[in-house]
Amino acid sequence: MTQLITTDKNSYAAMAKMVGIANEGAAYSDSQLPRLKMIHESIMGTKEFDGKQAKVEVVEAGSFKLEMPNGSVHYAPSIKMRMILQRFSHKRWIPGDAKTQGRYVKSMMTDDAKLESDLKDDDGGFNCGKPAGYIKDFKALPTKMQDTIKQIKRVRGIFGTVDLVNPTDDSGNVVTVDTTPFIWEVENREAFKEMGSVFASLFKMQRFPMQHYITVNSDERQIASGNKYYVPVPSLDLSVEIPTDDATQELGANFMAWIDRQNTSIMEKWKEKVDAKMSDDDVDVVNDMVQIEVDDEEAA
Repeated sequence: MTQLITTDKNSYAAMAKMVGIANEGAAYSDSQLPRLKMIHESIMGTKEFDGKQAKVEVVEAGSFKLEMPNGSVHYAPSIKMRMILQRFSHKRWIPGDAKTQGRYVKSMMTDDAKLESDLKDDDGGFNCGKPAGYIKDFKALPTKMQDTIKQIKRVRGIFGTVDLVNPTDDSGNVVTVDTTPFIWEVENREAFKEMGSVFASLFKMQRFPMQHYITVNSDERQIASGNKYYVPVPSLDLSVEIPTDDATQELGANFMAWIDRQNTSIMEKWKEKVDAKMSDDDVDVVNDMVQIEVDDEEAA
């Protein structure tokens, strides 16, 4: 499907599912799609005052960070974005030890905001180890399962275009950055909710993300230990409706193709892990069953 917007109100539900808001109340490869993030610590640099070098803050904590495919990185205290679609997934950090390195496990992406179905992951399991659906009594689960679930994050993958407001490099130098397509994997629980509120508002109004600009700033929060972190604060601009042109349609199709490639890659890794866990005899049995099904289909 390449047509993202239609004027037929009766088809809104189907279109909302496609762009990933139904449950909210040029092609790019994995290495080529710019990534948007937030930073939680200031970047320090040096400047000369009265002939002496002094450490100064050149990029504020809470700024937005845009990582480009060519390795360059840009920062901005605020962004103006046009969201095209979103997807959801699981992500788990498995700590390392003296013999192994820590690593991430990722699941396939889905348009289901509730993440109620089982999603294959690149470790040969489902949902990065989390049971599918809503867990009514977390404390009733075995301790090992509780510990596993605590390691797993819901990820809201936002795809769109972004304009950095007053962008700089990591030395605080002013730079020029064009409107850029991006993916933003929102993992923090509060950030997940804040960005979801925009999609929920649009869904209630039966409008699509790509029809409006969203300005995003950041807000400082503090945990009991005194450490600070930052969450995005989005502001939806309903005063202007952006027309959806052919370029928008093409960009949306490219994002969906990128998602399909990501899911295919995870599916292949899942199969490799599963096959590695099976004995040779088990693999032969499965392959024989698959061949029988193929033969039956050809005969039909």
